[in-house]
Amino acid sequence: MALKIPDAPKVGMVSLGCPKALVDSERILTKLRSDGYALSPDYEGADVVLVNTCGFLDSAKEESLEAIGEAIAENGRVIVTGCMGNEAELIRARFPQVLAVTGAHQYEDVVHAVHEAAPPVPNAFVDLVPEGGLKLTPRHYGYVKISEGCNHSCSFCIIPSLRGKLASRRIDAVLREAEKLVAAGTKELLIISQDTSAYGVDVRHEERVWKGETIRTHMTDLARALGGLRTPQGETPWVRLHYVYPYPHVDQVIPLMADGLLTPYLDIPFQHAAPNVLRSMKRPANEAKVLERLASWRSICPDITIRSSFVVGFPGETEADFQYLLDWLDEAQLDRVGAFRFEPVEGAQANDLPNPVAPEVTEERFQRIMQKCAEISAAKLAAKIGRTMPVIIDEVGDPDEDGSVGATARSQADAPEIDGNVFLRDIDPALAPGAIIEAVIEDADEHDLFGVPA
Repeated sequence: MALKIPDAPKVGMVSLGCPKALVDSERILTKLRSDGYALSPDYEGADVVLVNTCGFLDSAKEESLEAIGEAIAENGRVIVTGCMGNEAELIRARFPQVLAVTGAHQYEDVVHAVHEAAPPVPNAFVDLVPEGGLKLTPRHYGYVKISEGCNHSCSFCIIPSLRGKLASRRIDAVLREAEKLVAAGTKELLIISQDTSAYGVDVRHEERVWKGETIRTHMTDLARALGGLRTPQGETPWVRLHYVYPYPHVDQVIPLMADGLLTPYLDIPFQHAAPNVLRSMKRPANEAKVLERLASWRSICPDITIRSSFVVGFPGETEADFQYLLDWLDEAQLDRVGAFRFEPVEGAQANDLPNPVAPEVTEERFQRIMQKCAEISAAKLAAKIGRTMPVIIDEVGDPDEDGSVGATARSQADAPEIDGNVFLRDIDPALAPGAIIEAVIEDADEHDLFGVPA
């Protein structure tokens, strides 16, 4: 008589917030899959639903609460985790039906809660987890989180209270994870944390042995080691650095970009340029030095892309401060920029600052900065027309009526989900997501490029 394998309990997952939360979700799902759980793509088929929340802004909290409410309405058996988990009383007051509430990166607690809600069914005959764990991103790119928490005390931010002080992962563990991803087919590694530049500060840059060599727990050592990874085909994977505070040692990674070992891309959260606003934000206020360093980086690596984000409408921001920011952007010529309207966040020091900016003034400034950045971006992208550059294929389309196939790709200047795309025509239909090819750029708009395989 054939052995009947029992049905595994199914878990659904709603993952909100930043890439760091996405990595948390991947870790949780990997552990649950190894415990014998199946994954459900919808509410109806799930025995329990996990909602990984974001609690950084009030708007993000409201989105999280809406997601919890939807999961309860559609399924009824809901466990809440993530950054908003430290507001368990608020969540339980609004949704007393939730089965459990756990905080950010409390992996053991959330897995235990799932075990309680839907006990696992032991099954020794099925291997449920691929090497490298489960991923919520396409196979060809993946996030690698190198630390938790943050040591800064920015007046607008509550990350340290949500995720604690900086806690760096062992550098050999980070490199082992990255190596496995690349061996399994990942072509692009996105290095993330709350403060990538501070990696290793909490452990005094302790040394570990990797591949027979001693290596410091330090951003520059990590970058150099990541630049030495190779795909099974012998290619250098793209390695993209995110959330990089412009500490002096960041200068040391620019030559690695010039040499092709790192993707020439830095994501630096400047937040503002006006000295008065930066002081109120409790951010480093040396914008002139930053401009000098940008010029130096570009002289070493002309193709470097600088992405950043800025807050407008911060308490006390005057029209002169905002104009200073616009003038600074004209000079800095950043490649990719995101802007955010200031939002009071419960528990943030900025809430107590005098001279709040009226919402209609904040909105008007937001529209002006977005227009400014769109103009800069359009000019920078137009300058790429006629160039040949490497692009990574994200998605291959269906043939049109003439049989021509298009694709959505990205250049080295484009991080997934947050930057632009390169839209290609007349590609080889045999190409698959993750392929890196050379493309000739034919046209551009404010955010995207258009081209054809070289």
